[in-house]
Amino acid sequence: MKRARRWKLSAAQRADMWRRWKAGQSLHEIGRALSKDHVVIHFLLARHGGIVPAARRRSRRVLTLAEREDISRGIASGFSTRAIAQRLSRACSTVSREVARHGGLPQYRANQADQQAWESALRPKPCLLATHSKLQEIVASKLILDWSPKQISGWLNRRYPKDQSLRVSHETIYRSLFIQARGALKQELVKYTKRMHLRDILLTNL
Repeated sequence: MKRARRWKLSAAQRADMWRRWKAGQSLHEIGRALSKDHVVIHFLLARHGGIVPAARRRSRRVLTLAEREDISRGIASGFSTRAIAQRLSRACSTVSREVARHGGLPQYRANQADQQAWESALRPKPCLLATHSKLQEIVASKLILDWSPKQISGWLNRRYPKDQSLRVSHETIYRSLFIQARGALKQELVKYTKRMHLRDILLTNL
């Protein structure tokens, strides 16, 4: 429990951390202001590649809590999955997957299903550079030539205008460099990432 408290920041503290980071304060300065060790600050910044995360919003395509409550009421009233879907103007498959994903007809609970869906959306998604070997090789080869992430991203857009799988934003490359891509970039880039001071990487992205 002590370790969890050590790493945890309130919403106000997180906002203050990002404000100070963007203003150019060092890890030590931010840590002193928030009464946290600079290692903690580095860890928290690294989770997002040193880039302020966008505010979380629910996609319009996912089911809302109100819709899940309608599903729960429909199940309790004995309606079929198809009938519930029609009432919601949703595809029958959407409702079927929703119910199956959260325990099936006997166990489905709207609030529990909504919370589980939200927590699942928070889980880290696989890094693009960790799942595409050809893209890894291209990015690695350009970084070794001292190309900046913005130059690489722009070149990929021009070189592969119709192939989305071979295009990556400079933000993704920055994040990959920051955390060494969880092993996604080749080992020879480790020396490169160590040469580049974290602040130098991020200032070019502000």
